[in-house]
Amino acid sequence: MTKTFSITFLLISLFCFSQKSWNIRFYNEVNGSNAQIFADNNEEMPMSAKFSFKLQNMTSTLENGQIVVIPPKTKKFPVAKLAPVKPNAANMFSYTNTYNFGNVLQENYDTDYSYSLPFEKGKTQLIFQGYNGKFSHQNAAALDFNLKTGDKVFAAREGTVVEVVKNNSQSCPDISCAKFANKVLIMHSDGTFADYAHLKQNGTDLKPGDRIEKGQFIGYSGNTGFSNGPHLHFSVFINRINGDRTFIKTKFNVAESEIPVYLAEGKTYTRSL
Repeated sequence: MTKTFSITFLLISLFCFSQKSWNIRFYNEVNGSNAQIFADNNEEMPMSAKFSFKLQNMTSTLENGQIVVIPPKTKKFPVAKLAPVKPNAANMFSYTNTYNFGNVLQENYDTDYSYSLPFEKGKTQLIFQGYNGKFSHQNAAALDFNLKTGDKVFAAREGTVVEVVKNNSQSCPDISCAKFANKVLIMHSDGTFADYAHLKQNGTDLKPGDRIEKGQFIGYSGNTGFSNGPHLHFSVFINRINGDRTFIKTKFNVAESEIPVYLAEGKTYTRSL
């Protein structure tokens, strides 16, 4: 009896506001009655994928709805093996998947890290929108610093650049403009990400893969994307497969306190370190 393999391949991205396609590829190889699914992840960060299978006379080592995390810079990462149940009967398989950046299964992170204020030493800046702010931070632990267009932005924590967007010039106070935000996304050693957003057009020379030190200059503040005026948006988060983010409140070293503090909306803080 002839064995039939019908392979369907559909990738679905959940990045509602993303301006790029992640450099990851899923493919399969058939060997006789067996098949194996692989992934090539060319990104600087882990990528996570959730698979859904339709199987006829076949089994998979990866369960339906299970999430697999593909390490960064990995070729031919084994995702799943498929094998027939009855060797002499016709069989087929198809699958779809949804993917997102980062390890979406992660729960733990460094809760003791002290961040540096992301602006120049000696300067004092206002937090004009804080955690769970009414304008654009509903249910988000994000901070807006009142930096002007052209003010220098510095890394609050060391890490690796994983995404850079810098070609946009548009902005408006509506969610529809979120896709126009210029930004630098940095992955930290504990798997969390820091988002530095609303940078000016061509306001950074960084590229994915660049290693960044704490306090290093990374670009210029601006007014792009979902914004009602020039400022720097900063947040730290863990990504989830459905596009949600688990935001993390961060403590900062400030001149006004001997110990690291959480920043509050409406207050000003001075960078001394």
